[in-house]
Amino acid sequence: MSPSEDEDRRRAERARQVGLFRYGLIQDLIDTKLTTRQRGKLARELAAKEHTDPFGRQVRVARGTLDRWVRHYRAGGFPALVPAQRQVTPRTPVEVLDLAAALKKENPARTAAQIQRILRTTQGWSPTDRTLQRHFADAGLTGASGEKSVFGRFEATRGNELWTGDALHGPKTGGRKTYLFAFIDDHSRAIVGHRFGFAEDTVRLAAALRPALSARGVPESIYVDNGSAFVDTWLLRACASLAVRLTHSKPGRPQGRGKIERFFRTVRDQFLVELDEERVGQIEHLAELNRLFTAWVETVYHRTVHSETGQPPIERWLGSIPLPLPLPLPLPLPLPLPLPLPLPSLADLREAFLWSEFRTVTKTATVSLHGNTYEVDPMLVGMKVELVFDPFDLTEIEVRTAGKSAGKAVPHRVGRHTHPKARPETPPESAPPTGIDYLKILDDTHKANTAKGINYSSLMDDGRGPR
Repeated sequence: MSPSEDEDRRRAERARQVGLFRYGLIQDLIDTKLTTRQRGKLARELAAKEHTDPFGRQVRVARGTLDRWVRHYRAGGFPALVPAQRQVTPRTPVEVLDLAAALKKENPARTAAQIQRILRTTQGWSPTDRTLQRHFADAGLTGASGEKSVFGRFEATRGNELWTGDALHGPKTGGRKTYLFAFIDDHSRAIVGHRFGFAEDTVRLAAALRPALSARGVPESIYVDNGSAFVDTWLLRACASLAVRLTHSKPGRPQGRGKIERFFRTVRDQFLVELDEERVGQIEHLAELNRLFTAWVETVYHRTVHSETGQPPIERWLGSIPLPLPLPLPLPLPLPLPLPLPLPSLADLREAFLWSEFRTVTKTATVSLHGNTYEVDPMLVGMKVELVFDPFDLTEIEVRTAGKSAGKAVPHRVGRHTHPKARPETPPESAPPTGIDYLKILDDTHKANTAKGINYSSLMDDGRGPR
């Protein structure tokens, strides 16, 4: 990939991060329960605060800007929050930016303002500190990220108002460590989604969340911690696509996570305790572990009266939502909206769980993605496009511009069929052993030659001295 293409990709990724930042700010403002007065008060409070943008800067967002973002989201959904890509011609000499980056790498604690002073002293001139900040962000030299506020409610007032998600280290299955992803409904304590997997990553998180959304409906909010799987931009993209408010707990302040932690204690005390070494040794496949856990959740946990609510979790959940759940509605969701949110359609779910990356179309009307090459519409040459795909199938790529479909990308050369992060649950079987122990063969040969009394030193000396 050429430097210019790499720069274009970084700019496109920055634009998407800006879109996610904007959604994170307005996700409370698009709450359909708020009255006009409540929404105005909340907008004024947001405008009065400082926020950490995707590049580590403290910024304020005007009330009018917040209102404009809300209008854009209602009209076009999440893609409308992503700023359009602009053609930018750099005016700052490359050698100056390289020197600034070297100064930042030399001492990461230096601020852009400090590096600006150093450049002025040593070079006689410097770009603005904002230019330096943007350059550092593009070069990956800033890692600060904003913290989202904690959901302060002690208990949700109805089902599907708030789900809390977390992961638990599970037993070994087939000789491999397992992890349990689970989501609990805050009001009823019902487990709306769960799944054991062999990795604590985004893919396994999606495997637990997607069936939950399909079967239990779309919650108003999801509350998670700051684990790597939960802070992946994929999760925020999925929530933005389904109009779900995503909230993270602050590091070191896990308030509001007591319900899921208590459930995990119950899992340890009632389910994992029954998986002794002999029983675990009999579970060879992950599917069997998930089947046993589902049976325990549905027949024991969901049917047992909860000590805090005085009701079985599944009964409390069913009694707090309309049955059947409302039919799917088009997204972005119109106002007013019946609560709780409806079941998402298959198309909505598929869109929410797709991944995307940005690329610039080459002069030969091709794009590259993780070593693969695809042909696109020649009319897109030179344009930045969004490639939308299933992480487990890189043979089918949809091309989008400005949030609208521009056709399919035709595979030209495909060497990788899955995204690097989409590791399969079951690794490919290793080739059967050949039975050849090469080092043992060499050792046996050496012993045999030694037993014959071969003088290796003489083999190296033909009378003319050692060679």
